Amino acid sequence: MENTEIYPTTAWSAGPGCHGGCGQKLFVQDGKLVRVEGDENNPWNQGRSCPRVLALKQYVYHPDRITKPLKRVGERGEGKFEPIGWDEAFDLCERRLKEIREKHGAESVIFAQGTGRDIGGPLSFLAYSFGSPNLCQLGLSGQSCYTPRLGAMKAVMGDFAVVDCSQFLEQRYNDPQWVRPEVIITWGQDPTSGCPDAFYGHWIVDCMRMGTKIIAVDPRNTWTTGRAVHHLQNRPGTDGALALGMLNVIIEEGIYDKQFVTQWVEGFDRLKERVKQYPLERVSAITEVPANEIVAAARLFANAKQAAIHWGVPIDMSPDGTAVAHAIICLWAITGNIDIPGGQVIARPSHGVSSYPYTTEELVELYGAELIDRLSKKRIGADTYPMVKNFRAWAQPDMAIEQIHSGKPYPIKAAWIQTANILGGQAARAKFHYEALKKLDFVVVVDLFHNPTTMALADIVLPAATFAEKDSIRAWWAPLAGIKKRIQVGECKSDWEINFELAKRFNPQGMQQWNTPEDLFDDRLKTSGMTFQQLVDQGSWKMPPDGPSKPYRRHERGLLRPDKRPGFNTASGKIEVYCETYKQWGLDPLPFYTEPPQSEVSTPALFKKYPLVMITGARSQLYFQSEHRMIPWLREKMPDPIVEIHPQTAAKYGIGDGEWVYIENDMGRVKRKAAITRKVKPTHIHTMHGWWLPELDGKEPSLFGVWDYQINKIIPGPQCSKSGFGGGQYKTTLCTLSKIAASGASHG
Repeated sequence: MENTEIYPTTAWSAGPGCHGGCGQKLFVQDGKLVRVEGDENNPWNQGRSCPRVLALKQYVYHPDRITKPLKRVGERGEGKFEPIGWDEAFDLCERRLKEIREKHGAESVIFAQGTGRDIGGPLSFLAYSFGSPNLCQLGLSGQSCYTPRLGAMKAVMGDFAVVDCSQFLEQRYNDPQWVRPEVIITWGQDPTSGCPDAFYGHWIVDCMRMGTKIIAVDPRNTWTTGRAVHHLQNRPGTDGALALGMLNVIIEEGIYDKQFVTQWVEGFDRLKERVKQYPLERVSAITEVPANEIVAAARLFANAKQAAIHWGVPIDMSPDGTAVAHAIICLWAITGNIDIPGGQVIARPSHGVSSYPYTTEELVELYGAELIDRLSKKRIGADTYPMVKNFRAWAQPDMAIEQIHSGKPYPIKAAWIQTANILGGQAARAKFHYEALKKLDFVVVVDLFHNPTTMALADIVLPAATFAEKDSIRAWWAPLAGIKKRIQVGECKSDWEINFELAKRFNPQGMQQWNTPEDLFDDRLKTSGMTFQQLVDQGSWKMPPDGPSKPYRRHERGLLRPDKRPGFNTASGKIEVYCETYKQWGLDPLPFYTEPPQSEVSTPALFKKYPLVMITGARSQLYFQSEHRMIPWLREKMPDPIVEIHPQTAAKYGIGDGEWVYIENDMGRVKRKAAITRKVKPTHIHTMHGWWLPELDGKEPSLFGVWDYQINKIIPGPQCSKSGFGGGQYKTTLCTLSKIAASGASHG
């Protein structure tokens, strides 16, 4: 194409909506984006792209896109906004938030993020510049998206780990160091459609083509389960019991890695005693998985030369998410599958660069111990939950929304909501969140499109940029990647530009060292030896060099510990399956199982009234969370929110394929279109979260139909785990079905 320039970059939201960080090529003609293709030179995705990236042009230039700052001129919910300039928008935000800080303290402002866009860096930067300790994923009960797993990994083994599909190696499958996993357990995720948190689903497919055997743990039937050697179709919420049962088999049969356990595992004898409480008969009864299948899967995993586990958010959303993750980490540990080729590869930020603070430790490095210690004294949940205080310095979201309602121990007066459609996306008890957030004096939303949250709550709406319109860095494990602005749409600004400007206004003294966001990027990139521009110029990505951020066997070479001694980054230098850190925090130092708060076991009377278990949250390649419902190519492929129902169940309720139904319980009812399928058991139904319909009226009371279609409206809470992280009931809510009469079945 004549006059077309091709730019390599990194796709990190907004646009595709994900955390994957895939390499892409932007085709730009006369300042306009004309096409997007996967970058075949980027080892991360090797030229592959998802439908959301391929539809980026429709996303960028959509007629409903917000391209100017907006100020509410009517009542909240009326949908009346007027465009204003950036100077006025910044002045309004600065004045109102400073007034609230002066009167009520910085802690009275919540900074809320979702899971899309490279938002962790910009939002934490703004929150701490303002002086608020209350950064959180507001609405996400128990922080039930990856945080419980991160906390467990940090406490038990001192690092984070993912399945080794060669993604930390530039030559990928051709690297002589790499060995494919003999066995991979896909636990609670279908990787071909799941959200790629530093992971790309095709990698597992590639491994399968090379001979890797799959064990799939999933209540549903999926593409992956259909190709698995063993499909452990467990009852929702029982993942912890299943992991403990597998541990029992492996330990009782003596098929664990005795050398690795002796040298690198702490507390094995205590773990051995704990798993005796989970004999096969008990575990089979709890999980509904036949005992012989549990045994066969455990033997296959333990006897493999190298094996790994890829896990999804059902781990976090189990009743005690951190305890479930702990049990699965024990499976890695006792089989010696950590920090080896084809096992669980330890995932550290490439080149030691981090822009997204996972832990309190990293926050101290970024902002200093004095500030973080001071803020922790007022952080919501820090006095109640040990992981909120000691692991991830985010406010506990269930307590935060309760505090907005109650005003105790101090009032919450404002919210800065960035990349988070709280009402239409993540919030359990969505109506409860709506009622609370309506009480706030001032709400700013930073987003790209109007959605139920902007319409219901926003006083100011600031237009954000896609990855094609912004500068940023991606420092989420590997590779270290640059994102370079190549086009401009309207007056949209990147999250970094918006937050940097306001951070300067809130804390001018602390911002003196940087004049622009690029200065800050250069500062964060110092350990890499590159500037931001140098990173971009050499192809926008760089794999980790030899050292702490590159595999393998770093525990043997003294590359994981600050003291340079061999071992893992824990107090003992070993993987602590009996976790002393948990013990110090007042948590059970060994893994355990807790029954879901709603089930035939824990709430038999409720189960009699609502005899179906609703599973929510499964991902689609077409949509990310609550995004993309307005994009033509994507909506054409999935126009309606569906609910998967087994044929026996459909017959019982008199429901035909394609008919509209209500899913209902004591909290209300939500509309869905029936898809009759054997993907689910007769006792389960499955539906996606995050549905609202942009074509419907955005004003109150409709708010794009959110109260008719948002499944989280009928998900209860809070039932978070003892740690403060995990346990949201997104996978185990009890419900029933009823057919909608023809007159009420349309989108109206």
